[in-house]
Amino acid sequence: MSRVAAYTGTFDPLTLGHVDIIRRAAKLTDRLVIGVSTNSLKSPLFTLEQRVAALRREVMAIQGDIEVREFAGLAVDFARSVGAQFVVRGLRSGTDLDYESPMAAMNGTMAPEVDTIFLVAAPAFAHIASSLVKDVARGGGDIEHFVPATVAADIRAHTR
Repeated sequence: MSRVAAYTGTFDPLTLGHVDIIRRAAKLTDRLVIGVSTNSLKSPLFTLEQRVAALRREVMAIQGDIEVREFAGLAVDFARSVGAQFVVRGLRSGTDLDYESPMAAMNGTMAPEVDTIFLVAAPAFAHIASSLVKDVARGGGDIEHFVPATVAADIRAHTR
């Protein structure tokens, strides 16, 4: 049986922290399926299609069997639909753990066959949040240290 993991999020925009989690998760699994969704509580900078395209472009350089798909609904249902035994979640801080732990417990109740794996952010990326990147970009600040170069170019083109 192959080890399949799902990594879900809005990825708006895709950050270097996301790329680091993807790279590390791809090493732990035989197949990684990235699910890109919308979140009604967030104000997106990019459309769903643009975010999927950015992710597909960036993961081409990462070794492993990685697929990018869009989805709607619950992450745990997406994980089931792609045959994942694991859901990967990145943690930047204890605050993220406080937020993610109850979700992992609820997912475990709804889908006991799907485990949650937490990957702690590398120190170089622990401070990067998509919402902060959007704020910096909208204010005209330098975002090159927070997102891949191609994503930075996309953001600059989009916020002009």
